[in-house]
Amino acid sequence: MVVASGVRIGWADVPEHVQARVESILGDRVVSAYSQRGGFSPGTADRVRTASGGRAFVKAVSPAQNERSVQLLRREALVAGALPAGIPAPRLLGWHDDGEWVALVLQDVEGRHPVTPWTAAELDAVLGTLRMLADGTTPCPMPELPTAAVSLGKDLSGWERLAADRPDDLDPWAAARLPELVALGAAGVAALAGDTVAHTDLRADNLLVGPDGAVTVVDWPWACVGPAWLDTAMLMVNVNLFGGHDVDALLTAYAVPLGADPAEVTALLAGMTGYFLDACRQPPPPGLPTVRAFQRAQGEATLRWLRTRLSS
Repeated sequence: MVVASGVRIGWADVPEHVQARVESILGDRVVSAYSQRGGFSPGTADRVRTASGGRAFVKAVSPAQNERSVQLLRREALVAGALPAGIPAPRLLGWHDDGEWVALVLQDVEGRHPVTPWTAAELDAVLGTLRMLADGTTPCPMPELPTAAVSLGKDLSGWERLAADRPDDLDPWAAARLPELVALGAAGVAALAGDTVAHTDLRADNLLVGPDGAVTVVDWPWACVGPAWLDTAMLMVNVNLFGGHDVDALLTAYAVPLGADPAEVTALLAGMTGYFLDACRQPPPPGLPTVRAFQRAQGEATLRWLRTRLSS
């Protein structure tokens, strides 16, 4: 399995003036930093400790690593600072933006990523957390968020781009059904209406399971407003990728009670499949050498699942 990971810089690579600003936010001197693995960012992802024993999680990046990562960190700062109390997400302690370097200082949440392939107990805990998250953010308390249709619309139109520039290695089943898949992708965008905060980038590496089993959702730059079932359905792409679970049964048990219509879920999965198979054709972004291989693996796994759903 391809690992979701960027080539990270560390705390020692952050300029002194940015380190000083982080220490000012913390009110103490950083004495140790431990880089965290996983996630698609070439910036820092460090658990830091201060001289008095304080803890925080620091993310920092500049255009020298990846310009898009800078934009996403700015967006994450705005989202993290606006998330209402009670949401299972790290609290934003402060952030720095000097026009080049952006640094986020977040609450350090004790925990680890769920085990993959997913275990039944951890998956049940995560899905329960997503249900509580949907209940707690409907109606959406963050009017500044974009709609899911606006945020995801271009991505979910990947089949249109694949049809216009068909790759030689496109799966024969998909190639024979391109008009149907293009239409399904459009239907997937149309299904995104709703009034619930959605994370929309849920994978095992964006979740933490604490010692008490409590689940925290991290990395929020893609938050938007959509249907209550959206995050549950999108998580199933990651579960399906690693195997070992009946993802259709899980959708029935967890997404349908949140208002999901099976046909709309199928359309969303079609759109996500088109996105992965289109995006993986592009050159890897700076500092993210594995992202295209990971997208291809997701696309191929989701295509197999989509084919089953459309044949049933």
